[in-house]
Amino acid sequence: MTNQPQTDPKITIPLKRFLLLETRPPDWPALDLYLFRDEEVIFYVGQSHAAFDRVWEHLTGGLKGRSLVGRFVFSNWPVSLKFTVELMSSRSACFAPVGHDLNGAERALIEQLSPCFNEALNPRPTPLPARYAPPTAKPKCSRSLRRLIREAEHAVHADEQQRWIDDGW
Repeated sequence: MTNQPQTDPKITIPLKRFLLLETRPPDWPALDLYLFRDEEVIFYVGQSHAAFDRVWEHLTGGLKGRSLVGRFVFSNWPVSLKFTVELMSSRSACFAPVGHDLNGAERALIEQLSPCFNEALNPRPTPLPARYAPPTAKPKCSRSLRRLIREAEHAVHADEQQRWIDDGW
C-alpha cells in the first residue's frame, strides 16, 4: 500500500457549533492543521497531530489566560460565536509542494494568509480590525465553560429558528 495524499479533507464550522462538540466526531478524519477566522480575517493558524483537541486547548486555556487565541475569543464574546474554526490536513494535495510536511504546511498557510496573531514566520501580520478587542482586553463572558456552551446552544437554536422563519415556516 502506498502512502498517497488524502483527498482534501477540510472541516469548516462556526465556533458556536464547535463548542457543542465534546469529542471529535468519529466520521471526521484526523486533521492536523487549524485556523481561527471571521468572514474576512484569519486570526491564527496552528498545527497539532490532533487539531480538534488543540482548538479545545486554546479555548479552555483562554479561560485561564494561557492562550492568546482563547483570550481573544473570550475578549470578544459573544461576537466571537460567529468566528469560524477550520480544520485541515497537511496530507491535502495543496501541501504537496512542501512534501506534506506538517511544519511546512503550517508555514505555507502562515505565509499565504498572514494571520493577525502568528508572529513567527509572518513578517507582516494582518492588523487586527478595530472592531475587535485585543487578546489583552478583559474577557466579556463568564469563566464557566458550561455557561459558555449554553450560550453557544442558544445561539445555534436562534439561528435555526431564524432559518425556519426565513424559509416561510
